[in-house]
Amino acid sequence: MTTIFDNPAEFADDALDGFVAANRNYVARVDGGVVRSTEMNPNQVSLVVGGGSGHYPAFAGLVGPGLAAGSACGNMFASPAAGQIYRVAKAAAMNGGVLLSYGNYAGDVLHFGQAQVRLNAEGIETRTVVVTDDIASAPIEELEKRRGIAGDLTVFKIAGAAAEAGLNLDDVERLAIKANYRTRSLGVAFDGCTLPGAEEALFHVPAGKMALGLGIHGEPGISEHPMPTASELAELLVSKLLADKPDDAGNEVVAIVNGLGTVKYDELFLLFGRIEKLLTAAGLTVVEPECGELVTSLDMSGLSLTLLWLDEELKEYWAAPADTPAFRKGNSAPRAQRNVAAAAEVEAAQLEIPTPAAAALGLQAVSAVAAIRDVVIEHEEALGNLDAIAGDGDHGIGMRRGVDAAAAAAQKTADLPGGTSVAAVLTAAGEAWSEKAGGTSGALWGTAFIAAAAALGNKDSYSSQDAAEAVGAFANAITTLGKAEPGDKTMVDAILPFRDAFLAAISSGTEVIDSLKEAAVVSRDAATATSALRPLKGRARPLAEKSLGHPDPGAVSFGLIVERLGQHFEQELMESGTRA
Repeated sequence: MTTIFDNPAEFADDALDGFVAANRNYVARVDGGVVRSTEMNPNQVSLVVGGGSGHYPAFAGLVGPGLAAGSACGNMFASPAAGQIYRVAKAAAMNGGVLLSYGNYAGDVLHFGQAQVRLNAEGIETRTVVVTDDIASAPIEELEKRRGIAGDLTVFKIAGAAAEAGLNLDDVERLAIKANYRTRSLGVAFDGCTLPGAEEALFHVPAGKMALGLGIHGEPGISEHPMPTASELAELLVSKLLADKPDDAGNEVVAIVNGLGTVKYDELFLLFGRIEKLLTAAGLTVVEPECGELVTSLDMSGLSLTLLWLDEELKEYWAAPADTPAFRKGNSAPRAQRNVAAAAEVEAAQLEIPTPAAAALGLQAVSAVAAIRDVVIEHEEALGNLDAIAGDGDHGIGMRRGVDAAAAAAQKTADLPGGTSVAAVLTAAGEAWSEKAGGTSGALWGTAFIAAAAALGNKDSYSSQDAAEAVGAFANAITTLGKAEPGDKTMVDAILPFRDAFLAAISSGTEVIDSLKEAAVVSRDAATATSALRPLKGRARPLAEKSLGHPDPGAVSFGLIVERLGQHFEQELMESGTRA
């Protein structure tokens, strides 16, 4: 159990602050995580990794020469928010582009995906390689659905070494993809882990039993087995990984025995000895192995075995030097320290001066976000009750958290000296929505706001066509990031009819406010019609039959919001006596 803390809610941030204090020669603190405090090559690719806290040495402990350029650090076992990832990547970026890499978990995919969209929109070329090494989480023919566990290390190390060697973004991405495909892992647990401040572990394994196929976020295994001897455990792990080897596997492997938190090093070494003999007997040569705590899960009692099948190219980059707080290999040339804080101050001083039209529209955006907040507050309980039918009941409270933060951020941005553009207001609102709401809806609404902001920009004048482009960008961001399609019973089923109706009305010459009102009616009807659908995406999917007869909460909330916006802008029009 975790016993050293002041406030459990601040545990992750407090631990990260202490980590930085103990490792200033390696890392500097930025809002959202850490970046290298040492100089990087001017055109180097920046590998940015990350995930929830509680996995040290992953992820912050792997930042340094020869490995990652930065790490976005979320709360305990929770994905970092898109804004955190964006800020870490922005601080870590040189001129060679950014490669994002992380374990394959829904929250991470959404929030890293949102950050990637924003970085690319700003001209920072950004790619993603998701780690999918856990053989217990999906069959080999569905490799892309597997979770990322201790295989994070092999992918990060190969990509980081390639970046350090000066390879371009295409090659760094290619090598990371190859390393991921050739990496397989399997874990076992003897008992669960306990979050800071909690009185009970997230799960328990019955006495005399072992759970096979655990995750690293406190998830239990997929099956339970009698406690094996060390030799039996080695045989189990090795046989299952060898049965799942990649098609192009050679005869050289990196073997990693990874402790998850409380298994002692002596036990890990004992097990590694058994594993090494089995791999040798199978005709494999073990190259530069690792044995210790590398990707942990707080105080979980458990371990995993990872195998990376090498070729000559991967072998070179696995053996390359690295020097980080938690992982060191070979001799890395010393680097001078860089002033990360000064770079951030220079960037802040280069903010764009808004045009009068963009500043005026920015003030309208502030009042529009406030109107969205009001309608969400009004329907918060009803949305939560609707979500509870086939979900976890948090849609109302999640939307409330997000829009409260968005409204506050929009107002704060608009109050900056000299005025602020509509793009800056909506970007700030989107970042805040994503960070405070969390979950799927937070990532989607945050991304959509930022996409609409980019479409509106900082222009000398605005027309109905600009409104059409903003609506199109909003909808495209939702579908691109969320991967949902019409009929999946998600907010997309209300958004796409709204977009199509709005664009059609604008094309016919209808003014913006009237187009909005017409499209809002279409959206509300489409949201109601989702009652007849079975969910094919999201948390409601396993309870599809319970969902029948009830509309999708995300579609309903979107319909309510656009309806209120139509009313809001019409009221503003009446008060001002001008036509938008």
